[in-house]
Amino acid sequence: MNIIPYHELRKISPEKARELIRKVFEANNKNISKTAKILGVSRHTVRRAVYGPVEDKSRKPKTCPKKLSSELENLIIQEAKKTGFRYRRLSLYLFRKYGVKISENTIKSILKRNSVPRKTRKTKKGERSLYDYESLIPFSEFQLDTKHLLDKESLPKEVYEHMIKYNLPCYEWNMIDVATRTRFTAYSYELSSTFGFMFITLVVLWLRTHNVRNPIRIRLDNGAEFCGGSEKKLKEWNEMLSFLGVELNPIPPKAKHLMGIIENSHRADDEYFLMIHAERCITKDEFMTRAQKWQDTWNFYRPHNGKGMNGRTPFEKFRDSKILVSSHVFQFPTLLLEDLLKKVGTFYSLFCNKLGGKYVFTTCHLQDCLYLHETYNSINKYNY
Repeated sequence: MNIIPYHELRKISPEKARELIRKVFEANNKNISKTAKILGVSRHTVRRAVYGPVEDKSRKPKTCPKKLSSELENLIIQEAKKTGFRYRRLSLYLFRKYGVKISENTIKSILKRNSVPRKTRKTKKGERSLYDYESLIPFSEFQLDTKHLLDKESLPKEVYEHMIKYNLPCYEWNMIDVATRTRFTAYSYELSSTFGFMFITLVVLWLRTHNVRNPIRIRLDNGAEFCGGSEKKLKEWNEMLSFLGVELNPIPPKAKHLMGIIENSHRADDEYFLMIHAERCITKDEFMTRAQKWQDTWNFYRPHNGKGMNGRTPFEKFRDSKILVSSHVFQFPTLLLEDLLKKVGTFYSLFCNKLGGKYVFTTCHLQDCLYLHETYNSINKYNY
């Protein structure tokens, strides 16, 4: 009888190989030893093929003490689909939100095994740097922008519903120093040019109070909360702010890539602050307290790997620059602009009427403007 060797047939099909054993077994009066000798296999293999199933048995271990529970694995899959994070960022996210520390390799295996799709982003290569980062003086170049917290695109649906239910602030105002990545933040319920001018003046007064003496150049977009593309308003604002050594520099239309640094910081707000902490706040004060802690974490503890940073925190980059600026500049209080408006007005009162064709700055309200450091001193719980 012309028989294909068992081991060669098994490489093709394990089921066919066991059927062959059964045929030879029946042809030899069900003699296990003779069947094993003919096919060149062990008697155990013959018994397995004759009395067991034709298919291969599962090689899955019966016990796996180190395997994650199904509940935890489902949580990883759920958060991966909701956030779009991959294994590295998802590992940090789970630790920050739930206090669960899971290996990146474990998360990577789970995502691969469950075929969780990854979000792709188009990037342009070969572009020039926006600044000469190595030669920048700290607190000389800034980017200014606002973030709509309820844009309903960046965060999970339940976060938006929670923020609307408890009437948390709707807008975030950010100014970021390009050289050190230091951020100055405020919040509001409305978006208007009044708040835009207030926020710019507030940050600049804070910088000047802490011995920042160099000219300040602020890059901003053409939103209605700033100059809104109006040459007249831009000229007026620049005239008023020129006394403080400030120049506003709007970007051209549709050139959002020029605001890349602050846009990236907004993405970090979504991933490390709003996604995790917004649902834990049920009052405005709780939200502002957590916002203050997030800004302090950003400025003092969060390392940055962008150009010119080399893994340093903003405070470490500032310290390495050895400029004669007070380190308390990093303790900028995170404020609600509506509260500030009730206390000191629109900040236009700081600028008197034109004298001789120029705006004149008055310091009569300067102490009122800087009251906020004492008012919100309870928020600043850290001593640096």
